[in-house]
Amino acid sequence: MRIHHLAKENSILNKFLAEIRDVNIQKDSMRFRRNIERIGEVLSYELSKELSFKNKEVETPLGVKPTNLPVNDVVLCSILRAGLPLHNGLLNYFDDAENAFISAYRHHPNNDEEFEIVVEYFASPSIDGKTLLLVDPMLATGRSLVAVYEAIKKYGTPKNIQIVSVIGSAEGIDYIKEHFPEDTDLWIADIDKDLNDKGYIIPGLGDAGDLAFGAKM
Repeated sequence: MRIHHLAKENSILNKFLAEIRDVNIQKDSMRFRRNIERIGEVLSYELSKELSFKNKEVETPLGVKPTNLPVNDVVLCSILRAGLPLHNGLLNYFDDAENAFISAYRHHPNNDEEFEIVVEYFASPSIDGKTLLLVDPMLATGRSLVAVYEAIKKYGTPKNIQIVSVIGSAEGIDYIKEHFPEDTDLWIADIDKDLNDKGYIIPGLGDAGDLAFGAKM
């Protein structure tokens, strides 16, 4: 797996990351969603450099300009519900992409810290031979992404997979490396070192879904 860790280099991305982590700014859910969306736009721009391009002559009012344009058939697949603001950021750039949505959540059968990942819903176009952008803002244990990938494989084989995430743990990244194809790319804004006993990223930012859309029951 190729890992593209964008926060290793200084850019405006650091400001967006700082704001989604800041406990005071987090109180503004609209700003939280917008910052996640903007991070998605930055990730999209960097990811686009690795796509396939073909030269096309574009007719202007005064002449013709040869331009290299991306030619990949892209499917954006986001994990509900936390993935929606990030999905919007990618869709702002890949505006002609097809869209897919899948649900995955942590189920605690014994009401303790042990959990299993439950996947219940998947709506998607065909992914056969296409570039699949798998979108999940928080890559904690990595188990949700792997469960989603196992569910998606039943519906077709993409040409390649690009995982797009905002914050991940080193442990979660190591886990998904073992379960995704070797030629998978991970585009991630920042990487934190640790997970706590409940499998949440430290320092992370908390629950991205709750911060974006409100606490769930």
